[in-house]
Amino acid sequence: MKRRLLWTVSCLLIAGAAVVGKSWQLRRSAQQSFVRQCQAARQDALQFAVERAEYEPLQAVVKSGTTFSEMLAAMNFDSGTVYATTQAARKVFNLRQLRPGRKLLVTRTPQGALRAVDYHIDPEHDLWIERSGQEFDAEIKATPAAVQTVPVSGEVQGSLYDGVTAAGESPELAVRLADIFAWDIDFNTDTRPGDAFRLVVEKKEFSDGSDPAYGRILAAEYDNAGRVYRAVLFHDAAGKPAYYSATGQSLQKLFLRSPLPFAARISSHFSLHRFHPILKIYRPHLGTDYAAPTGTPVQSIADGRVVFAGRKGGDGNLVKIAHSRSYETYYMHLSRILVRPGQHVRQGQHIGLVGATGLATGPHLDFRLQQDGRFVDFEHLRLPPAQPVAKKDQAEFAQVRDHWMEMMPAAGGTKTASALAAPSSPTVQGGQP
Repeated sequence: MKRRLLWTVSCLLIAGAAVVGKSWQLRRSAQQSFVRQCQAARQDALQFAVERAEYEPLQAVVKSGTTFSEMLAAMNFDSGTVYATTQAARKVFNLRQLRPGRKLLVTRTPQGALRAVDYHIDPEHDLWIERSGQEFDAEIKATPAAVQTVPVSGEVQGSLYDGVTAAGESPELAVRLADIFAWDIDFNTDTRPGDAFRLVVEKKEFSDGSDPAYGRILAAEYDNAGRVYRAVLFHDAAGKPAYYSATGQSLQKLFLRSPLPFAARISSHFSLHRFHPILKIYRPHLGTDYAAPTGTPVQSIADGRVVFAGRKGGDGNLVKIAHSRSYETYYMHLSRILVRPGQHVRQGQHIGLVGATGLATGPHLDFRLQQDGRFVDFEHLRLPPAQPVAKKDQAEFAQVRDHWMEMMPAAGGTKTASALAAPSSPTVQGGQP
């Protein structure tokens, strides 16, 4: 009996020892597994950090005089990559148009090779370059934007530029509005305190936070000291977009009302008997002088062909342009000439810059207009407009006109925009209803 008890106790001790041993092995195995998992996690975290660092975009800000290639080289990319990327970009974009202050973003592969380049051209366009094997492909991408049709209104106390910015809009909108009415209003000289404007325009808001941009001006009105000018965007007989008055008359004429786009005053008028400030004698002044700072752009008032571009005595730097119907225009005292003889120019194209070359006491443009060999007074010239809305399109035009006019902000906060659909004043002329 005693011997059996000893045998049982021995068996239990042996079994217990086996259990303890097994437990210790399991614990040791678990500890080793845990250590391996910790080491793997640390390795994964380290690898993730390395890869993230490789993928982190490199950023450069364009500086004046810095080239596209130089910016890539400064990011430590090899010369072959820099060359291939630059050549790809040149196929779709003029790299001389890089603007100081704009950003260049470059992403890399985990191995540090150049993956893609993103350059913000303007609020609406990006230059995108992407690796494709050993080559690079480039394209101009449109920036995503939300387009809204918004009403805008304001009052002019000094200039149209000031009035538009006071209304909370960009100066670009002032230029666009002036272009629409450029055949009837000279915004350098015709604006008066209390003039009012209102319009409906497409406004683009960008997801990247860039300043808003403007699309089409769909309808506009400018009240110039009680004389109301109106414009509606429609299409001509060929289907091209054009602006018309509320009665369907074309706003476009043979000549623009000014050879300067903006901000100039008339310092001397057309005269057959004017005292010359330098020669100190009375003689005819067969043009109109516009006082403006040196470097102000000068535009051709109509389509035509340059017949002279160079220096000519007291006229200084002169551009002479021949137009249809035997008209010729002269642009004198320029600081710089931007066209060459024989070149065809468009209405509104910049052909030179204001200066004080030749017989001039200060920077200004001496502008002259000649018809059939005789100089005429440009300020009092009356020209017929282009073709009105075609008869077959008049019903469609009326529908478009009424739609956009209804969306315009009320004039003075009282008159409804719908009243604009029909002519209201017998005193308006030219491109006005």
